[in-house]
Amino acid sequence: MNSSMIGKIEKAHRYAREPERVRFSTLQATFHGGHDDYVISLTADGWECSCHTFQAHMVDTCSHIMALQHILAPMLSEDDRFSAHHEVAGVDEAALTR
Repeated sequence: MNSSMIGKIEKAHRYAREPERVRFSTLQATFHGGHDDYVISLTADGWECSCHTFQAHMVDTCSHIMALQHILAPMLSEDDRFSAHHEVAGVDEAALTR
């Protein structure tokens, strides 16, 4: 292996330890839930999930989206890191941490 490639591999390892360098603007993933597989997407319009909870309730989130927000937090914009369901329900974000 030449020294140029070794340098690129080292740089890739350094970047991998710095996930905040990456920002997702769109995303589609399959989430293996407790009962089924669900398709989760992040677009310019926000998060969506194919699960019943997200489709049937007006809370703009579900456990699958919240899990991905937690996993991907360093790589999401502040808006995409947090669900809008707190605003929709009229719940103050600080109240949830008390």
